Formats: sequence, C-alpha cells, structure tokens
Amino acid sequence: METRLIKAVVFDLDGTLIDSAEDLCTALNRLLAEEALRPLALSEVVPMIGDGAGRLVERGVLAAGGHVAKDALPVLTRRFLAHYEPHAAERTRPVPGAAEALAELAAKGLSLAICTNKPEQATRAILAALDLERHFAAVIGGDSVPGRPKPDPAMVLAATGRLGAAPHEAVMVGDARNDVLAARAAGLPVLLRRGGYTSVPAEDLGADGVFADFADLAAAIAALPQAVPAS
Repeated sequence: METRLIKAVVFDLDGTLIDSAEDLCTALNRLLAEEALRPLALSEVVPMIGDGAGRLVERGVLAAGGHVAKDALPVLTRRFLAHYEPHAAERTRPVPGAAEALAELAAKGLSLAICTNKPEQATRAILAALDLERHFAAVIGGDSVPGRPKPDPAMVLAATGRLGAAPHEAVMVGDARNDVLAARAAGLPVLLRRGGYTSVPAEDLGADGVFADFADLAAAIAALPQAVPAS
C-alpha cells in the first residue's frame, strides 16, 4: 500500500476527550422530575450517551418508566437542553492527559477537529470553559449537519473538509461503535480510547487500534498501517 500522510485528527467529544456524564445525568434527572418520573443513577445514564440529546432523552424517559410520544420528543429535548446547556461544564472535565495530547498533536503540525453528536452550541461552550477550544480548527456538532448524526459519515466528512484534509489524510479518535461506523463509512482509520462511554469493550468494536492513556495517542497514530504523521 501507499504511505498515508496523516494531516488531521477528528475527535469525538463525550467519553473520548471529556467526562461529561455527571452534568448530562443531572440535567436528565431534572427533566424526569418535571415528568414525575424516577431519577436515574449515573451508571444507568452512561450507556445512553453518544447518540445525541434526543436519543438520550428518549432512552432516559423510557428507563424511568415513562412514555415518549413521537411528537413530544422535540419538546422534551428542548427542555432537557435548557437544563443542560447553562450547566454543561459544572462537573465536566477533560479526560486525564487529553489537553496535553491535543497540544502535542498540534505541535506536530496536525490539524484538529471535533465531531460530536452533542449540539454545537453546547460543544463550543464546554470547549471554551475547559480551555480546549483553542486546539480545534473545526467544531462539528450534532446539529451542524442537520439530520445526519454519527454513525452517518456526513459529519466526519464535514470535519475533514473544514480541515482541508482528504479522508485518507485523517484519523478518527473516539470511544464507541458510532465512531467506528462513521469513520469506516467516511474512509478514515479509527482509534478508540479504552474506558469511554460504551458497554462493549473498545477492543471488540473493530477499530484500527485502542489506547488507554492519552500519552500514547501520538504513538498510536504513528503505528497505524502505512501512516506517517505530518511534522
């Protein structure tokens, strides 16, 4: 095969770069309380994260014993976001080593993007609050490409396009199945962080590699078949 020059890295957000589960759980439980439904434990909410706010709300209401009419979900989702967005960075923190890894990759000349099913406004607010926004040349949220959340590849391709990189010049970094499926459909190799928001072990999701510590990310990118990171 020809050598692949890696110029760009596209990151998932929740469970990959940040631990946001507590703030998501708090906002969801506030919505459930308004609906007179039982609160959910953090351990119940974590596996629900990753498919966007609407799916989180739907799963949460059903898990709490409620019912979600199709025409009611958009309203419930807006109410959830009203609880979540003003408090999205209260307990949310970067995954240990993530900020340092982003700085290392940028220093190597790689362009970085976010590609998350979280709404773009909330994404940018969190990145700014955690001082991570400066690392990213592009931010693609779940509403940036309407109706096309991961695992649809449209968001990933939008991210690589904004970075000026062809799919074979980029790598996706995530934590769950949606990241693998979206990357595969877009033509990118994909690495997963072990310990993210997935009930299936990262090693079993079919990625090109798995890393446990962000200190190992640059080496994991360099170890991709036929990969040569830009320098």
